[in-house]
Amino acid sequence: FNTTTHVPKSMDHFENMFTATQTSKSQFLDKSRIAREERKGHKEKERAAIQIQALVRRFLCRCKLQRDIRKEVDDFIAVSDAGSAKRNALSIFKIARKLLFILSKDDKLRFEKLCRIILSSMDVENEPKVWYVSLALSKDLTIPWLKQIKDVLWVSCEFLKKLKPDILQDNKLVTLYLTMLITFTDTSTWKIIRGKGEALKPALNRICENIMGHLNQKGFYSVLQILLTNGLARSRPSLSKGTLTAIFTLSLRPVIAAYFSDNLLRSFLLHVMSVPAFISHLNTLTPDTHDLFRKFVLFLSREEQCLDICVCLEGSHTLCLLGNLIQLGYFNVKVLEQEAGHFVKDLTDMLSYCQRYVFQKKSNLTHWHPVLGWFSQTVDYGLNESMPLVTKQLQCLWGVPVICTLFCDVLSKKLETQDPTPPPPPPPSSLQNNLPVKNLFKRAFQKSASVRNILKPVGGKRVDSAEVQKVCSICVLYQTALTTLTQIRLQILTGLTYLDELLPKLWAFICELGPQGGLRLFLECLNNDTEESKQLLAMLMLFCDCSRHLITILDDIEVYEEQISFKMEELVTISSFLNTFVYKMMWDGILENAKGEKLDLFHSVHGWLMVLYERDCRRRFTPEDHWLRKDLKPSLLFQELEKGKKRAQLLLQYIPHVIPHKNDGYDQLRRLPVNSIKGVIRVKFVNDLGVDEAGIDQDGVFKEFLEEIIKKVFNPALNLFKTTSGNERLYPSPTSSIHENHLQLFEFVGKMLGKAMYEGIVVDVPFASFFLSQVLGHHHSTFYSSIDELPSLDSEFYKNLTSIKRYDGEVSDLGLSLSYDEDVMGQLVCHELIPGGKTMPVTNENKISYIHLMAHFRMHTQIKEQTAAFIRGFRSIINPEWLHMFSTPEVQRLISGDNAEIDLDDLKKHTVYYGGFHSSHRVILWLWDILSSDFTPEERAMFLKFVTSCSRPPLLGFAYLKPPFSIRCVEVSDDQDTGDTLGSVLRGFFTIRKKEPGGRLPTSSTCFNLLKLPNYSKKSILRDKLRYAISMNTGFELS
Repeated sequence: FNTTTHVPKSMDHFENMFTATQTSKSQFLDKSRIAREERKGHKEKERAAIQIQALVRRFLCRCKLQRDIRKEVDDFIAVSDAGSAKRNALSIFKIARKLLFILSKDDKLRFEKLCRIILSSMDVENEPKVWYVSLALSKDLTIPWLKQIKDVLWVSCEFLKKLKPDILQDNKLVTLYLTMLITFTDTSTWKIIRGKGEALKPALNRICENIMGHLNQKGFYSVLQILLTNGLARSRPSLSKGTLTAIFTLSLRPVIAAYFSDNLLRSFLLHVMSVPAFISHLNTLTPDTHDLFRKFVLFLSREEQCLDICVCLEGSHTLCLLGNLIQLGYFNVKVLEQEAGHFVKDLTDMLSYCQRYVFQKKSNLTHWHPVLGWFSQTVDYGLNESMPLVTKQLQCLWGVPVICTLFCDVLSKKLETQDPTPPPPPPPSSLQNNLPVKNLFKRAFQKSASVRNILKPVGGKRVDSAEVQKVCSICVLYQTALTTLTQIRLQILTGLTYLDELLPKLWAFICELGPQGGLRLFLECLNNDTEESKQLLAMLMLFCDCSRHLITILDDIEVYEEQISFKMEELVTISSFLNTFVYKMMWDGILENAKGEKLDLFHSVHGWLMVLYERDCRRRFTPEDHWLRKDLKPSLLFQELEKGKKRAQLLLQYIPHVIPHKNDGYDQLRRLPVNSIKGVIRVKFVNDLGVDEAGIDQDGVFKEFLEEIIKKVFNPALNLFKTTSGNERLYPSPTSSIHENHLQLFEFVGKMLGKAMYEGIVVDVPFASFFLSQVLGHHHSTFYSSIDELPSLDSEFYKNLTSIKRYDGEVSDLGLSLSYDEDVMGQLVCHELIPGGKTMPVTNENKISYIHLMAHFRMHTQIKEQTAAFIRGFRSIINPEWLHMFSTPEVQRLISGDNAEIDLDDLKKHTVYYGGFHSSHRVILWLWDILSSDFTPEERAMFLKFVTSCSRPPLLGFAYLKPPFSIRCVEVSDDQDTGDTLGSVLRGFFTIRKKEPGGRLPTSSTCFNLLKLPNYSKKSILRDKLRYAISMNTGFELS
């Protein structure tokens, strides 16, 4: 059956009761938890209060103890200061133990006074109980005393690190703490070992060694380094010589105690020898009693140890170590001589390490260093103030004692002598003709009193010999210095060239290398990558860099007359060597792929070559065709140029002087395309009535227009151009600004001259070579020297300037300043050569700078704007890259024609005849015979100027004269001349005369290069009339 259950309504009531019970339980539990947490919190507060109370009590107790100890120490010090009683060692020990226990930064003064008490105890005579060190012998106190003295000395070190020696009070403390360290690291001052105590010395020495060992472990050398750097890394040192000697003595003690172990030598090099100019300040180190220099050199000669030192120090401090090492060697020349090989290797390795981080340009990764230039390692700018002193140390490396020691094998070479012969006289156009000839020859003859045989390649010395290897390694050292110490490169070169005999003897050494002498050997080295080849090439590179520097700073008297370092014949031999070497580097394809060392080598050799070539261009010392490569076929060269071959392009870019300029090859070169082909200029003249003059421009009218311009603008009376003193060559006038539009005029003249050159029209305009050098852009070259060009402006001024260079007395007595006074239209104007120059006197120190500044001002600054305008116009017509191939004299020949003697056969071959004349006409035959036999070379030049307006033939011969040279038979004077008619031509041809023309002179039309010649009846009449006519056409008065 089914059962149904009914739930009564009262169940809801029970549920409500159950819920209420649950809520009250939860509340109960919460209350219990809260109460429990409150009890826990109270306990924690009580515990915290107890801890705080304990800490406070402890702090108060400690403070009380510290106060009590400090009071006790102060009382102890007060009694000691009063000097009423001598404190025994035990009382000092006890009070020191208490002070060390509570020592803080507030106890500096107490510690200082404690140190003074300890030191004074050591000075007492005959009272062993007073000596602080006597406790070391106490059976019970030896170990505690040893610990205490170690602590006292290390606290002294900690204070030393923080002291600033430039502050007087700190400087006194430095002396105090150093005295503490000096006293307790060596037994020599301990009175306890006197007399019977001598037996104790070994044991006491071991105690000192123990103390030194402890200090070393704590960082003793770092302390000394910080102290030295604080005192010396500045322009003026703040540490006295005595202090420095004490520091040096201290720094040596651990090294000596360890018998110069590698570990201690390493620490000494890293922390002491790397302090800037330390050895320079400590100039009491000579003689080197511990043979330190030798030990350092031998330690660093092991490659891994040298690298470790360099890596730890990085660039700035490595340089400081280098400076100290070099100066040590400078002080110990005998040891340097014995250890030269190791010394050279050490320095080369250290410089090579620095060189890895030397860059040519600024970048985000580089920092500026005053000696190294842009440097990619971190630069310690704190050392910058002391860099001048470090630089002075480095200069010892290229000082005479070190140079003589290292290059002794080269310098000991005897250069055989021969009977002296006076040098050849200078050419007529040179400056030296302005000097008293007698004195000049006297000086030159005296200089050559022991003239040597001229050095030429002879060969015979094995390159693998010890002597050659040694010299090569020395050259590598100096070459590495040149490429690493970029900011003092000129100082290095000047030092290396100071001894007149070094470079010629190095050249003699090079001449002896290999079986046949230098050249072949060095050419072979170019194709080898062996270490031996690299060293030989470094020797050549150093020789080139130094020689180039020397010749650049020598003036003409020193080079040509006194022949300092090199004889003229040697310069000829050297230039031939260099010319071949550079040519082979290009033609054999070595330069195309060259990089790194080989590219640097090329620039060195090429630089020396170009200095010699440009000197030769200014004043000849080489024989005819010396610079030409006879094995270079121009046809092949230009085929390769047309094909775009790299070697041909390089040849044209770097040594165009090897290409002959008088052959078909030069003709092809002339026809090479330029960047822009310039159009034809058509000219029409307008007469006084404003009517166009008749005339077809077939180069002639433009040439006449050009001649008119030249006659006007280059006339010095216009003051657009001036003439140099002596040889009267043209250059822009510094006062041309009297013309309102003078710069536009210069630009226009530049364009016209460029057009004339472009069209092959020669114009008789002799420019000063210094001005042409600027037109060619040579003044931007690293080979350029203002003083060398100065004679082409003013030879007398040059002579006066160079006399300042040779002045034996004090130059300041001459009353000169770094300024130039100029008379400008009656007013004296002062030009400062540098800012503030008029207040700066010229002294022996700055006289070389003054000479160069003055030369630069006269030739560049004064005419800067005029020259720039002229160049702007000139280069708008003539591509500057095309002119790069030519020297200054060659460009003058391009402008004004060849300065060679006129080739009459060439002129005859390219002459055109009019008016009945022909090559076999008797008047024409007379003319050529007169020019050939009766006229002097000067008269032939006057004849050429009479008919062409230029006294020189075209550079490539008369085939290129535009328009071609022509001779026309005329019957009447110029004003009646209406041109050729059939009758006049026939009469001229058959020599039929209307009347005797003996009264008329020959005339010319220079615009057409035309000679108008009457049909004379006698050869003598022709000769006299022609001579008279040409003599009337001189100077700037063009026909």
